[in-house]
Amino acid sequence: MDQATQTMIENLEKNTGKSLDEWTAIVLKENLKKHGEILKFLKSEHGFTHGFANLIAHKALKSDSGSVEDTHELITKQYQGKEHFLPIYEKLSTEIKAFGSDMEFAPKNSYVSVRRKKQFAMLIPATKTRYEIGINLKGHPPEGILEIDTKTNGMCSHKIHLAEASDLTPEVISWLKKAYETAG
Repeated sequence: MDQATQTMIENLEKNTGKSLDEWTAIVLKENLKKHGEILKFLKSEHGFTHGFANLIAHKALKSDSGSVEDTHELITKQYQGKEHFLPIYEKLSTEIKAFGSDMEFAPKNSYVSVRRKKQFAMLIPATKTRYEIGINLKGHPPEGILEIDTKTNGMCSHKIHLAEASDLTPEVISWLKKAYETAG
């Protein structure tokens, strides 16, 4: 388990008086099956921030890289029916890893979180026709291919849409590099 997740788990208990296991049991008792349902429940009923609610949701659903033995299994699942986007993911992974050795790729059920000290990107095979890159550049105005993100509940400030591998331009890599640099 990475240090950031471990710190969040420790802070969860300090802040709420309940452990991650206790919160997971509460969620499971509510019989909530979807990530969004769990987030809504924890935020509205218990006043959670998005970060803590997201942590509990992933652990309850076993949908994060720390809850599965083979993270490659999560990647395979993400690209089922969207295999044509796998070369985009592989190219993005290679390009991002060249930025430095101080980052982590953390697959979830539907996306891969890319973190340094904090998350700076999300790699998302969103639909069969749209690949999304979420980027954290809070306070930066939309510019060029960079749009404001209104969907990820604050997990990213901006997004870039791709339809095919040829859309993966130097401008895309440049935005990712900028996000990487601000996450250190």
